[in-house]
Amino acid sequence: MNATEAKALTDEFLRGARATPKGAKIDECLQCGTCSASCPTSRAMSLSPRAVLASIRAGRLDTVLASNTAWFCASCYSCAVRCPAGIPITDLMYRIKRLGIENGLAPRKASGATMAQSFVATVDRYGRSSEMTLMRAYFLRTGPLAALAQLPLGWRLFRRGRLGLRPRRIAGLASLRTMMAAMEKEGSR
Repeated sequence: MNATEAKALTDEFLRGARATPKGAKIDECLQCGTCSASCPTSRAMSLSPRAVLASIRAGRLDTVLASNTAWFCASCYSCAVRCPAGIPITDLMYRIKRLGIENGLAPRKASGATMAQSFVATVDRYGRSSEMTLMRAYFLRTGPLAALAQLPLGWRLFRRGRLGLRPRRIAGLASLRTMMAAMEKEGSR
């Protein structure tokens, strides 16, 4: 991605983010580091939450999208709760993930993107998560041989009745799909 494309993508991202509730608070970031200090997974991130905000404000969303940060976000909201400026950082992480998936910009090693896509496909199909279907879809995309390492855990869960072999559809799946389509349509405006 060249500098012009990166700038355009960042501008589009910021317009969308600022249009959300409390999204305009991005401009009030003090760079105090409270978000990074509050984050339980920041040590594993290639960019701290504070660095993500600084990069976005500097027009470098491409740097953020290339990092593992959004995929390592635990969605605990500690950063957002403790932020003195009230910036909805966790919501920004979700927007970053969505943007990365929609535009094929998620890092190759970010298996979180693959897991998210597999999860959404499973819920779209059955109206709920089905662990066996979810993991099958995930491992088919990331490497079927890696599933072998999970077999002992899967067997223990199955023996204890915690893992079903066949997915179950929810009642009213058509209504759920109608509702989700309406929400997607509203979100694209």
